[in-house]
Amino acid sequence: MAYSRENLEAEMDLLDTAKQQVMMVAQDLTRKGYLLATGGNLSLRIANTELFAITPSNFDYMKMTSADVCVLDFALKQHEGGRKPSVESAMHAAIYQARADVRAVVHTHQVYASALALMRTSIPALFDEQARFLGRSVKLIPYAPSGTSILKKVIARNIGDHNNAYLMQNHGALCFGHDLERAAHNVEILEKCALAYLLTLMTGRKAGHIPLAVREIAFAKLRRDQKKAREGLVESDRE
Repeated sequence: MAYSRENLEAEMDLLDTAKQQVMMVAQDLTRKGYLLATGGNLSLRIANTELFAITPSNFDYMKMTSADVCVLDFALKQHEGGRKPSVESAMHAAIYQARADVRAVVHTHQVYASALALMRTSIPALFDEQARFLGRSVKLIPYAPSGTSILKKVIARNIGDHNNAYLMQNHGALCFGHDLERAAHNVEILEKCALAYLLTLMTGRKAGHIPLAVREIAFAKLRRDQKKAREGLVESDRE
């Protein structure tokens, strides 16, 4: 298919914007302590394409520029970026292929969520905000070695429940969103829930859950957001 100059310029603008967003959000999450050293990675699906922008492998995010951000297709062919892409690129591609509603993915080794992942403990519906943006619960995805095709397959098999946050056993956490801002907010919500739940478990007392009806109403709002994202209509939700 031949591309006009206008089409090519528009695609380049999309790629440049996506790379800039990935850089800015990665640095913001690093400043806040959710991404540590070179650990963790994040990506953004590029609208109306089978491309995604993703952080480079083993590179200090605070030194990163938008030119360091890689652009791959779902077959992992690299289209832009001179650096090696994240070793978890296959996992990101598998998420986008499995979940059409997901436009952004953030994988972290954030401390409190990771502690629960080590304990093999999922997070039930504790807060309204959690159900509204993360889903019915934060489930545990079984262990698979980092950066492997096994991990890619395990992740793809375990994210079909429409939740937007998961714990990865002996690894870390995954958060999704209809844009990078939402995915980054979900990282923060997850860490708040993880810390509150850990503190509750330390008391030896049982944590109270929000009422089932409230959980389902909140989750229904999340599902409507996801439907809009699949149709390409959702805008940043700043609730």
